[in-house]
Amino acid sequence: MTTTSRFFAQSGSESEDESDFEKEEVEGNNTRYLADLPDGEICCGMDTKRVVKPKKDKRFEEMANTIENMKHAMNINDCVYLQETFEKLNKQISKSVKTPTLYIKTLVMLEDFLNEDNMKTKEKMSTSNSKALNAMRQKLKKNNLQYQEDIKRFRESPEIEDDDEYEEEVVEDSADNVSWEMLFSLDHEEITWNMVNKKFKEIRAARWSKRRSSSLKLKPGETHAQKHMDLTKIAKTPAQKVEILFSVISAEFNVNSGGLSGYMPIDVWKKCVVNMLTILDILVKYYNIVVDDTVEPDEKETSKPAAYDGTIRVSGNLVAFLEKIETEFFKSLQCIDPHTNDYVERLKDEPMFLALAQSIQDYLERTGDSKAASKVAFILVESIYYKPQEVFDAMSKLADEEIEEANEESGSSSSSFIVVAEIVPRKPTFAKSSRAMMDTLVSFIYKNGDERTKARAMLCDIYQHALMDNFVTARDLLLMSHLQENIQHMDISTQILFNRTMAQLGLCAFRVGMITESHSCLSELYSGNRVRELLGQGVSQSRDHEKTTEQMLMERRTQIPYHMNINLELLEAVYLTCAMLLEVPNMAANSHDSKHKPISKNIQRLLEKSEKQAFTAPPENVRVHVIAATRALIKGNFQEAFSVLNSLDIWRLFKNRDSILDMVKASISEVALRTYLFTYSSSCYKSLSLAELAKMFDISESHVYSIVSKMMINKELNATWDQPTQCIVFHEVQHNRAQSLAFQITEKLATLAESNESAMESKTGGVGLDMTSRRRENSQDYAAAASDNRGLKMDGSSLTRGVSA
Repeated sequence: MTTTSRFFAQSGSESEDESDFEKEEVEGNNTRYLADLPDGEICCGMDTKRVVKPKKDKRFEEMANTIENMKHAMNINDCVYLQETFEKLNKQISKSVKTPTLYIKTLVMLEDFLNEDNMKTKEKMSTSNSKALNAMRQKLKKNNLQYQEDIKRFRESPEIEDDDEYEEEVVEDSADNVSWEMLFSLDHEEITWNMVNKKFKEIRAARWSKRRSSSLKLKPGETHAQKHMDLTKIAKTPAQKVEILFSVISAEFNVNSGGLSGYMPIDVWKKCVVNMLTILDILVKYYNIVVDDTVEPDEKETSKPAAYDGTIRVSGNLVAFLEKIETEFFKSLQCIDPHTNDYVERLKDEPMFLALAQSIQDYLERTGDSKAASKVAFILVESIYYKPQEVFDAMSKLADEEIEEANEESGSSSSSFIVVAEIVPRKPTFAKSSRAMMDTLVSFIYKNGDERTKARAMLCDIYQHALMDNFVTARDLLLMSHLQENIQHMDISTQILFNRTMAQLGLCAFRVGMITESHSCLSELYSGNRVRELLGQGVSQSRDHEKTTEQMLMERRTQIPYHMNINLELLEAVYLTCAMLLEVPNMAANSHDSKHKPISKNIQRLLEKSEKQAFTAPPENVRVHVIAATRALIKGNFQEAFSVLNSLDIWRLFKNRDSILDMVKASISEVALRTYLFTYSSSCYKSLSLAELAKMFDISESHVYSIVSKMMINKELNATWDQPTQCIVFHEVQHNRAQSLAFQITEKLATLAESNESAMESKTGGVGLDMTSRRRENSQDYAAAASDNRGLKMDGSSLTRGVSA
């Protein structure tokens, strides 16, 4: 009976209506598929004979065929096909543990083909072929880094054969191919490095492939990270264990519920920290193992035993993993409800993270990688800069309690500091004060960090100084850094940090009694209705319908966790109080000047709004309290103004509340005195007694003398002291409203006359007309008259005589 191929059996059963021509075509072209029959199946005529080849021969034959195709591609200068066959060869060679000499010979052949002498032929190539040539050169250069010694040895003696070497390799590969159950049932002495390495490759391939390997069977609820952890227990070399642990951490980072809107589960996060500490212990114990992200993964490095004297390089990046751990911790604090116990429990994990960061920084400093160590130092700075000394002490105490519990519960997994393997309990090393710790970290960053890290560290340092009420130091650092000039060109997170720093600087100035400086720091934040957004404590709701879901999620990612927030109610109370203390005397001094520039437009707008109300309700929020105090202060009732401000509960957030309220009371009295002098002095008094003013505003005579003298020096008050009688003698009569309007009309007439002259000259060509001289002859020089009036304005008595006449 004649046998037919399974392919033809399937083709013949598809349809009974198939034409004879199609059947003949199938039968005529059947030889095309014979080469693809599995396991060396060969067809001769209509008979089929199965030939089974050894595994090593099949691999060698496949690799030899691929190399022949590469030679053909080089002969016709087809770099596109050469690139494809080279990638295929690398996949074939990845199945081998030991590199065959034939592969090294091929790499040498490719180097000779792709050298610089072939640049002449590149000019004649097509665009796709030229791009493939450049890509092939880069891939070959990167690929040959791990075979430099073998390539050099082959060039010295190219007559080495490959058969015995490859046969030995195939035998070794077959011996190491054991199942998972058999691997873990063997004794530790029977397990080889190759066995562990093959299973490690198998896990990584299954992790990134949609189709899992049949030999890798995961139990229900089991993850690839757990499979990796099983391998760490049987790793044969320290370098191999470090490589597997890096892969474990990378697999655990992918366990994220919700993408941008979620965060890593807390138990998985703690496992990542534990694994990082395990890696650090291995690196400290075996100092010749170096973690470097610039080297390519090399199996030869991880196969070197612990007794190896040379340097063993393992591919990895400690700083990148730490930054990812810090990001996940930050995201968890953003997502957890801050008004629950879960948020407080999550904050207790911060000492564990600080212990890891400090350990990594110490290791990087010992290895001489100062640039990477500065990045870790900045992560520590960002964890400390916003904490007052009381919070810093509490965190240090918490770390001590945690380590004591860890020592008592040395077998429990519930403690944050108990970890597996050879890890010993760790705790962060805190300085005596947060300021001392900040000084050490920031100094190190200034010496070794990049520009962005230095800028952000400077802002954190300024914030910390302001938090400690060191306003002068914080202000000098800000002015010296010139960050305010280029902050608009920086990233969003840095801009938010700058705004937070300015807000804290304004609070610091208020606490030390510097009202003008405090208002200067806060005025730009309150120039619009975006304070929450600028400080990273809220998202603008006005244009939510115009934003995509991803944009809204990214905006939420820039928000500051709740425990880092600056109290917005307190910030508004400070800003409006400073604006009131500055704007009330400014309004009194320029009551008849329509062109005067207000110090705070917010206060004026709120005052105008309150004046339009038919009924004024009792104050309820901060804004209404300050406006009520402002109205009382304008009327001169400074006791009532302070009483309204003192009724605010928000002042309790200041630790030195009583001293700050005493400062506010003294400032209100001073402002009331200045407002009184601006309003009534020149128009109602020729002189005022120093003792009477001190009694009227409940201020000491020396303080009144100081305030009035400053006003005289700044030319705000045209008066002198009469020392024998201790009185203020005024030399200026206050202009009334009619006089002020007359000056304004005069200036407008001068402007109108000049515009008329310009129009006339442009119309007539300006020939024979000199309107200025003609107007002077007719005594109609309005500009000169306005100048004379402004001169009279400085002389009160002359102006009074002129107006009365």
